[in-house]
Amino acid sequence: MSTWDVIVIGAGAAGENAAQYAIQNSERTAALVEHELVGGECSYWACMPSKVLLRPVELLDDARAVPGVSQMLSGSLDLEAVFERRDTFTHHHDDSSQVKWARGAGIDIVRGRARLAGEKTVELTEADGSTRTLKARHAVVVATGSTATVPPVDGLREARPWTSRDVTNMRELPDRVLVVGGGVVACESTTWLHGLGAREVTIVEIAPSLLSGQEPFVGETMAEQFAERGIEVLVDTKVESVQRPGVQDTGIGRIHGGPATITAGEKTFEVDEIVVAAGRTPVTDDLGLERLGVDVSKSDGYLTTDDHMAVAAGPDWLYAVGDVNGRALLTHMGKYQGRITGDVIAARAEGRPIEGLRMRDVADPDIVPAVVFSQPQVAAVGITEATARERGIDVQALEYDIGSVAGASVLRDGYSGKAKLVVDRATDTLVGATFLGPDVAELLHAATIAIVGKVTLETLWHAVPSYPTVSEIWLRLLEARN
Repeated sequence: MSTWDVIVIGAGAAGENAAQYAIQNSERTAALVEHELVGGECSYWACMPSKVLLRPVELLDDARAVPGVSQMLSGSLDLEAVFERRDTFTHHHDDSSQVKWARGAGIDIVRGRARLAGEKTVELTEADGSTRTLKARHAVVVATGSTATVPPVDGLREARPWTSRDVTNMRELPDRVLVVGGGVVACESTTWLHGLGAREVTIVEIAPSLLSGQEPFVGETMAEQFAERGIEVLVDTKVESVQRPGVQDTGIGRIHGGPATITAGEKTFEVDEIVVAAGRTPVTDDLGLERLGVDVSKSDGYLTTDDHMAVAAGPDWLYAVGDVNGRALLTHMGKYQGRITGDVIAARAEGRPIEGLRMRDVADPDIVPAVVFSQPQVAAVGITEATARERGIDVQALEYDIGSVAGASVLRDGYSGKAKLVVDRATDTLVGATFLGPDVAELLHAATIAIVGKVTLETLWHAVPSYPTVSEIWLRLLEARN
């Protein structure tokens, strides 16, 4: 085939959802165009392999904090078994199961690189260099994602540093590692590198704190707990230069060469590997956007979209979902955008109204939930207290020590954590929530529901948490208001 109702460029999670929702329960057709693996970044290089690497580290840490279990522990983690389990989750980079799912959903897979070539037209370059033209009857969706950004540091790119793809797919554990960055990827990779046995791990962040977009206590606590584990944390510090002679590119996840000498701030030290986790760059270069008159130069390469995920300055048949639109670089939000986009495309194809089909508060990212699966975990949704005050919202901050809750003490001895709610006094509703500590990820959805649903604190009083669970923190936080 060369013509479908919908063509989606990029077969990651966001693109898959857009294609599925655009054609389900109909006779419409869709094609996913992909030059790498169907399933995208999350399945093979990000969410899944990273969480599988973190899991044994978390389990071991929990076990060491429970008397009666800790005495049974001896030796170290079996890295070969850890890596093999990770490889089963990534299917050894075999996307046949994802292809099977797509075909079962009525979606065709087209292999190759795609460029926009005109009115609902895509130019495909196949692996052998040949080209052909694809046409869409209703819509084209851009879901090309993002790639790791390598900062312009003297000698850094030449040193062939690892990016997120390399560190999640490593085959050998470096002994000494430098992690450049202080965001989610940096904190998570620091956690598993150290937890899996790297002898020296140093994390360097140019901002004044780790996870600087979170509540201040988050970065402070993260740095403290990293330091307690023997991880060196350098914040408000810039990597000035990298020297690494004799570099050889031996492939993804392998040691590339000899030691590298790093100058950061006033320090100079040597490492065996460098992990760059300093942000992402949208994949919009060489996409053919200029042929449609779409300019992304003023939006850092991101495709700006409207409430229906249509490209704001583009033709009405062009949409963008996932990382490439810059709204929220998170898999779950990309999938949500894909569902919205698919519904909009389906409604337009069937002549139905689309007004009710839009992202909730799409112009305001304040309802985006996110988890940092580091040690400790960080789970947050909404805005911080500082952001709320900057916007002129009259807020009250409620804080409580999670370790004081009975359910937390049952989980492990010496549980250390903190929770904070940001309450809009005028509406008696939450505008932000942050949880920090072991296993707090599962607390987040309740906060997300409370914020999205605009549930008042008066109503939340009657949502009684079970005892003894960590969820009792909700009761203690509400009590802190009185």
